[in-house]
Amino acid sequence: MAKNAVEIKDLTKLVSVTDPKISPDGTKAVFVRTHMDEEENTYVAHLYHTDLGSGEITQWTYGKETVSAPAWSADGKFVAFLSTRDEKNQLFVISINGGEARKLTEFEKGVDGFLWSPCGTKIWFNALVKEGQAFTDKEEKDEKKKPEPYVVDKLKYKMDGIGLLPKDFHRHIGVVDIASKNVEQVTEGNYHHGLEAVSHDGSKLVYGVTREENLDFVFRQPLFLYDVKSKTESPIIEEEGYFGGAAFSHDDSKIAFEGSTRRYENATHSDIYIFDVSQQSSFCLTEGLDAPVGDYVVADHQQGASAPAVVWTKDDHLYFQVSTMGDVRLYFASLDGAIYPASQELEHTYGYDISRDGVFAVVAASDPTNPGELYKLVIATGERTQLTDFNKTYLEETELIAPEPVVGKGAQDWDVHGWLMKPRGFVEGEKYPLIVNIHGGPHAMYANTFFHEMQVLAAKGFGVLYVNPRGSHSYSQQFVDAVRGDYGGGDYEDIMKALDGVLEETEWIDTERLGVTGGSYGGFMTNWIVGHTNRFKAAVTQRSISNWVSFFGVSDIGYYFSDWQIRADMTDVETLWQHSPLKYAVNVETPLLILHSENDYRCPIEQAEQLYVTLKSMGKETRFVRFPEADHNLSRTGKPNLRFARLEQITGWMEQYL
Repeated sequence: MAKNAVEIKDLTKLVSVTDPKISPDGTKAVFVRTHMDEEENTYVAHLYHTDLGSGEITQWTYGKETVSAPAWSADGKFVAFLSTRDEKNQLFVISINGGEARKLTEFEKGVDGFLWSPCGTKIWFNALVKEGQAFTDKEEKDEKKKPEPYVVDKLKYKMDGIGLLPKDFHRHIGVVDIASKNVEQVTEGNYHHGLEAVSHDGSKLVYGVTREENLDFVFRQPLFLYDVKSKTESPIIEEEGYFGGAAFSHDDSKIAFEGSTRRYENATHSDIYIFDVSQQSSFCLTEGLDAPVGDYVVADHQQGASAPAVVWTKDDHLYFQVSTMGDVRLYFASLDGAIYPASQELEHTYGYDISRDGVFAVVAASDPTNPGELYKLVIATGERTQLTDFNKTYLEETELIAPEPVVGKGAQDWDVHGWLMKPRGFVEGEKYPLIVNIHGGPHAMYANTFFHEMQVLAAKGFGVLYVNPRGSHSYSQQFVDAVRGDYGGGDYEDIMKALDGVLEETEWIDTERLGVTGGSYGGFMTNWIVGHTNRFKAAVTQRSISNWVSFFGVSDIGYYFSDWQIRADMTDVETLWQHSPLKYAVNVETPLLILHSENDYRCPIEQAEQLYVTLKSMGKETRFVRFPEADHNLSRTGKPNLRFARLEQITGWMEQYL
């Protein structure tokens, strides 16, 4: 029986499996299963449980909520989690013996993170508090409340996905007693505190806090060790950069954490550091690894995927993710400097947990023809057992196209790594159109992972080429840094030369039917490409940048991102304009579809408006589509109907012109 072609609305059939957490005794695990609810036009995420011996899977929560961040109590008798059951994320606890989950918090702004106390009677958490109020205070809802002006006196006053930031609120750490639900605030002052770790004896916390009044040009989060009894703190690391994801070793003598300095600004590789509590000193464990710690994958299927920065075993071994050569792999490290991969190649390990004895892991893994499931991985042998099978029916009924890896030569003769997909129904000797798809970031990466959008394009009869040009992660520090100050230079050359290499080696591509698309940085590059070559017969630019001069003042990150990436600010408008695709609009001969979200604060919609009006006034072939109630993350987490509409616009435009 012939398999079905991938369709746009297959997003409603696919299930996302994330965030595995192993019980303290190593016999069970909990995880989050998410699906799209087309009727309600939203996502629903529930807590699930699996017995690692029998393989039996049980659903633990129900309803129209989204559940996240499950965590076991130290005795393994309870699981705490966050849930939007009452709109805002609040903290809940459920017994492993069953029964209804118990709600512990009712904060106006919800809870955005928590950690169990080892005693099992209380939970530490993070939440926003208004100046002069307590966690538990709530503002009276006034239906007749009149609009009020929002007074801005800082540069950091808005954020994509949030909008205007709530004024006079700061993130604090508190502790809630499970039996009484009594809440106690632990940190104070008008600063943001990020809870990172609780020691196994319950006597110490690790948190991040930046104590500066104006954070506009502060790009650092130092870590501190807090003594619960004496209420005193001491620094763990205070240098410039972002540090977090801390975890205590099992004897509490050491703290591991992830972080990146500001040596290459936001292109700097992340590393794992070890802090010795008694010696009050730290060192970088992954210094010899020329690849970034963490997961930098760009894709569109997994919902709410999260993984610990680092996990200790009882033998003082450590595990963490590394993005390397288009994979995200689980890595092992010992304190004496041994570091090596512990999971297989050619996949994306987007979630994991390690048993306390270090014998096995539960990993959430995906590859280009597998949307992602949970597996039990025996570390020593690499033996793997599949634990979940939520996407089995979909895979049995649907034809997915496996991409072929390609390596070409880019600018400076550097290797450029990527993937080429043949169209569905490929017949040897026939000619087919090809779409080049460019990722955002630019410090992100395409990977050996499932990507619904790529499968849709292939199912519609297009070949698809997607590569990691300079600026992409999973390669060397030199490679990821090379794009800064050179937008439209070596990166453009990498993409075009990679395309040339594929055309030379591939007979089935029709060179007269080439298309190009991309979002964010990929949208910038799409705009740049159509202003510098007429090789492409169709282009779709998404959430793009067209004008670095205006971007500086309108983006939530523009005032520093432009300096970091273009190496210029408003005192050097010539350089900003030199790198702006809008400058080259007069050269555009490619029909260009412009897609943009109304509420995009990262690349605001005026970037699209300028491009559209300029091209239209010049009589160019162009169209502009605006997406209401959507932000910069439309393609990944946007409302389902708008995600469908976006893919319909892209495929429709490509079909029309190719």
